[in-house]
Amino acid sequence: MNNQAPHPTVVVIGGGYGGISVAKALDEHATVTLVEPKDAFVHNIAALRSVVQPDFLPRMFLPYDRLLAHGTVLRDRAVRVDGHTVELASGASLAPDYIVLASGSSYPFPAKSDRVVTTDAIARYRAAHDDLKRADRVMLLGAGAVGLEFAGEIAAAWPEKDIVMVDLAPDILPGPYDPRLRVEVNRQLDELGVRRILGHSLVQLPPVPAGEFATFTVSTTDGTSIQADIWFRCYGIAPQTDYAAGDLLAARTAEGYLDVTGELRVVGFDNVYALGDISAIDVNKAGVAGREATVVAKNIQAQIEGSAELAAYTPSKPVIILPLGPSGGSGQLPDGEIASPELISQIKGQHMMIDRYVEMLNLGA
Repeated sequence: MNNQAPHPTVVVIGGGYGGISVAKALDEHATVTLVEPKDAFVHNIAALRSVVQPDFLPRMFLPYDRLLAHGTVLRDRAVRVDGHTVELASGASLAPDYIVLASGSSYPFPAKSDRVVTTDAIARYRAAHDDLKRADRVMLLGAGAVGLEFAGEIAAAWPEKDIVMVDLAPDILPGPYDPRLRVEVNRQLDELGVRRILGHSLVQLPPVPAGEFATFTVSTTDGTSIQADIWFRCYGIAPQTDYAAGDLLAARTAEGYLDVTGELRVVGFDNVYALGDISAIDVNKAGVAGREATVVAKNIQAQIEGSAELAAYTPSKPVIILPLGPSGGSGQLPDGEIASPELISQIKGQHMMIDRYVEMLNLGA
């Protein structure tokens, strides 16, 4: 690769939170190609709100048309990346000066959309809304951040529904969080009437598909019987790095993450970076992807300019913003303080941070 080329080329794999940030930041400094199979940016932060409040859906899917002033958004999918070339599903092959891997992760619907066409995705969310609206009893498998946020959304939209969360873990919200946060979230769940069955798993999954209306009965390993009309899986993140091949495979962990240096370069490569949900250096969060994207863009720009001094990424402290509906929730702030429901509502709960990404994609009036 020739770092002294007058117009260095950068291929960014993935148009999620990290990918759009890197692509936009480098648009003035290189010839950027953003490779993404979806026809629009999906604002997953608003996904659970969109299930209970479908008027959020048009604002959850944002077009890429105005993201780059000079570069290109290529609707395609990387099928083989060896750290030197990028082979696409269309049959095209790219050999850029720099590769940024920002392909993100998969997660069970509805926390993440599983459709590449916006109209199909919106139809799926509307169908889930209609089925959820019919259900009197809802079971959520998983009491981590996604399950908790979804429980809060459902309870806020339909206070009369019976909601039960089931998790093998002995307490809600696994992770390195202050115990005060769990106390506060449990307090609000009690106020919302959300039941928790913790410390035991189901004997077997429900016999009906997740997200579809159908009454069923299941049992936990301690013999507790649960009857519900709909259920959702709220666990199971998986990094999307199946395209890794050749020399790149050496950096792929058994769990599918990519090992990176402090500068977020993939181990073994000078000009290949990985960030966001696929990077083994930090937790899977949109905010982390954005911070990592800043470091990656800064380092590639430095390399383009011939500098040997690259910035290092500092992994984040335990931070979480956890809404429980538009006006509830709690969180742990960077200074370790436990956030009030009012602050969580202001930061995220009311608007789900949509305006930030409308601006990022240059879609403002």
